[in-house]
Formats: sequence, structure tokens, C-alpha cells
Amino acid sequence: MRQSLLLLSLAALLASCGGDDDLPPMVGSGSTDNARAEAMFQQAKAAEDAGKTNKAIKIYDELADEMTYAEHAAEARFRQAQLLEQQGETLDAFDAYQDLLAKRQGSGYYKQAFERQSALAFAAADGEIKNSFLGLKSGLSADKVIGMLNKVSSNAPRSPVAAKADYRIGDIYADQDKIPQAVGAYREVVENYPASPQAPEAQFRIGEILLKEANEGNQDQANLNRAREAFEDYLSQFPGHRRNGEARQLISNIGGRDIENSYEIARFYEKKGDHQSARFYYQEVVRKAKSGELHDKAQARLNALGSN
Repeated sequence: MRQSLLLLSLAALLASCGGDDDLPPMVGSGSTDNARAEAMFQQAKAAEDAGKTNKAIKIYDELADEMTYAEHAAEARFRQAQLLEQQGETLDAFDAYQDLLAKRQGSGYYKQAFERQSALAFAAADGEIKNSFLGLKSGLSADKVIGMLNKVSSNAPRSPVAAKADYRIGDIYADQDKIPQAVGAYREVVENYPASPQAPEAQFRIGEILLKEANEGNQDQANLNRAREAFEDYLSQFPGHRRNGEARQLISNIGGRDIENSYEIARFYEKKGDHQSARFYYQEVVRKAKSGELHDKAQARLNALGSN
């Protein structure tokens, strides 16, 4: 009895809803949507041809948003992005290209959209974004540029473009003196794209910025050691690269800095009367320097201190 009543209630509910004509159409599901999309696309194109760019952008955007799967949806989004780019609306253009890349990967406009999006990101990183009407540069914040480059890298992982994007992220962090972030970005390039042109430069840059930190910040031995290890890794991983000679010279300079530090530490302990510690560091100078002024000074102090 209860089952019969349930079936009757369900039948009444379906009857009250009417037929399929009463239901909202699925987005982009049929010829009606395609016909409407065609009409809107032609309307947007006419506005564009008439120089009514803002109107065209609005119609293209509406078409792509409301009829995602209609025949003209991808083209409409691409045209919207192009017009925004021409107007100097860099971030809006970038986001429009991103929408196409995320939602329409099978589109014939995918490759063009990725190329234009990448060009925008690298131009922003180089500070070359310009307003097409005023002809003025309009710099974007570092955080926004890094966000753009990250999206480019994510859209084409393991590609040459991704290697270039990650390297530029490292450059931006380095310019801001954000050492840990810069080192992290450069290391991603070396680890993920070891065969790329950017990989040896990234490893060299790690050594450079660690050495800069040691020179300008905390000049303890640990910082110098990290810089030396970075240059040694560079020479080991990328023999024959154009900056190998420079890296060897910097390693030699760091070694000289080590010897100077050891000599100063030895002098410090000698002045304190801690002759045992002083002798230890003078011996380090003699062992590392082999010859030269510091070697001779350290040996003279060892002779003066004697063995006790």
C-alpha cells in the first residue's frame, strides 16, 4: 500500500513539472546555444570593427562565460584577451588567457593563448609592460609578476618555458634580497631542468648570492662554506660552462678569506692568553696557505709560542 502511494506521489510530481521544454537548457548543449553564440559573436565583431572596443570585450566575455561549450566560446575568450592586451590591461588579459588555457585545452587557440600569456609574464618580469594608449610603462608589483610566472610554469611543466619562468622568479627574489626564496627558485631550475640553458646559470647564481650575503651580512665561516659548496657543485655539474673560470677564481678568493679568518681568530686567542687555541688556528693558516705573507706570519707566531 505504501509503495503504491509513493509511486502515485512521484508521478504527480513529475506531471507538475511539465515536459523537457519547461526545464532550463544545459549550458552549450544544443543548437539554440550555438545560434545565440553565433549572433553574439557577430555582434561583438561588429562592435570591434566599429572601434567600440569596450563593448566588444563585454560581449566576448559574456559569450565565453555563459556558453562555455558553444562553438565560438574559445574564440570569444581569445579575442577578449587580445583586446584587453591591446588596451594595456595586462592582468585582465593574462587572466582571460588563463581561463582559456584552463577550460579549453583542446581548443585551436590554446597554443596562441599560451604564447601570448607567456609573453605578457616575461614582459612584466622585464618591466616592459606598457599602456597602449599613453605609451607609458606601468610596472606591476613583484608578487603579481611572480604569480604570473608561476602560472606560466604550471601551464607547461617540464618545458623550456617553465625553466625560463622559474629562473626569472629567482632573479626577482634576488633583486629583492630575499635570499632563501631566490636560492629555492634557482634550485628548482637546477633540479627540474638540468639540461636547460638556465640550469648552469641558476647554480652559479646560488653561489653568487650566498657569497654576497657573506660579504654584506653575517660573515661567519658557515656562509662562506655554503657559497664555496655552491660554486663547487656548479663546476661538478656543468664542466665547460662559460663561467667555470670565474667560479674557480671565486672559490680561490673564498679560500683566501678562510685563511684570513683563521689568522684573525688565532690572534684573538693569543691576545686572550689561550695559546693552545691560538696554535691550532695558526697551524690551520700554515696548512692552508702553503706559502705567502700569512703563511710566514703564522709560522713566526707558532715559533714564538713554542710547543707548550
